[in-house]
Amino acid sequence: MLDGIDAVLFDLDGTIVDSMWIWKQIDIDYFSRFDLGFPDQYQREIEGLSFYETAQYTHDHYMPWISVEQLMDDWNKMAYDHYVNDVTPKENIRQFLEHLKRKGCKLGVATSNSKVLCNATLEKNGLRDYFDIILTGDECGAGKPAPDVYLNCAKALDVKPERCLVFEDLCNGIIAGKNAGMTVVTIYDEYSAYQWEDKCSKADHNITSYREITDEVC
Repeated sequence: MLDGIDAVLFDLDGTIVDSMWIWKQIDIDYFSRFDLGFPDQYQREIEGLSFYETAQYTHDHYMPWISVEQLMDDWNKMAYDHYVNDVTPKENIRQFLEHLKRKGCKLGVATSNSKVLCNATLEKNGLRDYFDIILTGDECGAGKPAPDVYLNCAKALDVKPERCLVFEDLCNGIIAGKNAGMTVVTIYDEYSAYQWEDKCSKADHNITSYREITDEVC
């Protein structure tokens, strides 16, 4: 899996940390703040969108009376405490990152989340220093499944896309990595269990836990 690889790029939510559960609760709470029922399809509609794109979509389709900027500010405030206090790393991710560093791989985070929340949880969990770069969809143009965030990550690390390995937990992220010309590994996450077969068919490799890798190489 790592042969011929110079850089390993990770999505954040559901891939580095267990955090996807937070967003469903935040979304439910936010909709209920305005006495709106929570649309069953909402989280699938926004999958892979950048933080700004998600706010824009929500404004356009559900809450036109709230500005995009206010939506982002509200969500950041609602999520911050969770990301600092409740979000934990995926099993064996730290051991895997240490192995990659020993091999001399460059490491990056390519996330649809906000930079504020990404940095907060990586710092809190002692993972920030493993990564050479962190890029968000908002910094790179179109969100996933567009390849922008992964291509920008590779460019910043001075690594050709074909020598990058991507870890993702959602279909749109997998498609983004493939659209960037990279090799993609999908990891199981309970939040997206319903996508597992589809994810496995789209990715080049699949794992249920980083332990599958670390038990072999660490």
